[in-house]
Amino acid sequence: GFCQGKDLFFNDKRLLLPESYKIGWMEAIDDDKLISDITIPGTHDTMALYGGPAAECQAWELGDQLRAGIRYLDLRIFAFENKLYVMHWVVYQHKSFYEVLDTIRAFLSEFRSEAVLIRVKPDLFDKENVEELIGEMIIDDTDVWVKSDMPTMAEARGKMIFVQKSSFKLGIPLLETDSKGDYEVTHIADKENKIVKHLTQASGDCGGDYIVLSYSSGTGIGTLLGMFLTPKKVAEKIDPWLDQYLRQFSSDHSSACFGVIAMDFPGIDLIQTVIKINDW
Repeated sequence: GFCQGKDLFFNDKRLLLPESYKIGWMEAIDDDKLISDITIPGTHDTMALYGGPAAECQAWELGDQLRAGIRYLDLRIFAFENKLYVMHWVVYQHKSFYEVLDTIRAFLSEFRSEAVLIRVKPDLFDKENVEELIGEMIIDDTDVWVKSDMPTMAEARGKMIFVQKSSFKLGIPLLETDSKGDYEVTHIADKENKIVKHLTQASGDCGGDYIVLSYSSGTGIGTLLGMFLTPKKVAEKIDPWLDQYLRQFSSDHSSACFGVIAMDFPGIDLIQTVIKINDW
């Protein structure tokens, strides 16, 4: 069942929220706090729900992720004939970018205290057209943040905050703690050590002019030693471990901030553990 054992930390079933679940958790964040000074649960390859075990990184549709507390979205977008589509590898994820924005807008209109960070990775071909097409889609939208200045929580409420990196230049800058190849997993213990290193770096870099991003996700697909470690199998081991690590870190430190932690298949208890770091 959903509410037993590991499912609270790792989840690959449909979302079931307890009645008392606080969806609008950013309401409790101080208005003066910079977005870069908040610990934010995110998903890695947010829309990767299709394509088989090697490609799938999430089980929940976008609306459910937002209701569960996810506030950072990682989207691979490709342009084709002046339309934008969500991809993962070469697998079309059954959504246009327009539909994704519609889902986020609907959520934010219901929960005005919240802000949603959006990282766009132009993918496949026509990469240079992605930014231009998105710019045209959001040109008159007052609930979108595309400036590079870091907003406070008050400035961010009710808005989609774009995050810029590499080939996408709209929004606030991003600092990733991952090094090239860190997503490859051949041994779970090695991955745990890398996450500790990344989160330690993140805790020292919070609150600046850029969003700090760390990944707990990984895959052994494409490696020889880890060829059976799909994103789901990695998350099944990493997510409960990450929950325990974050709880221990919080109890050992009077205050903590990690920026964005992007996860695969997170359960609601893990998401809540990430959110509660903001209470310390």
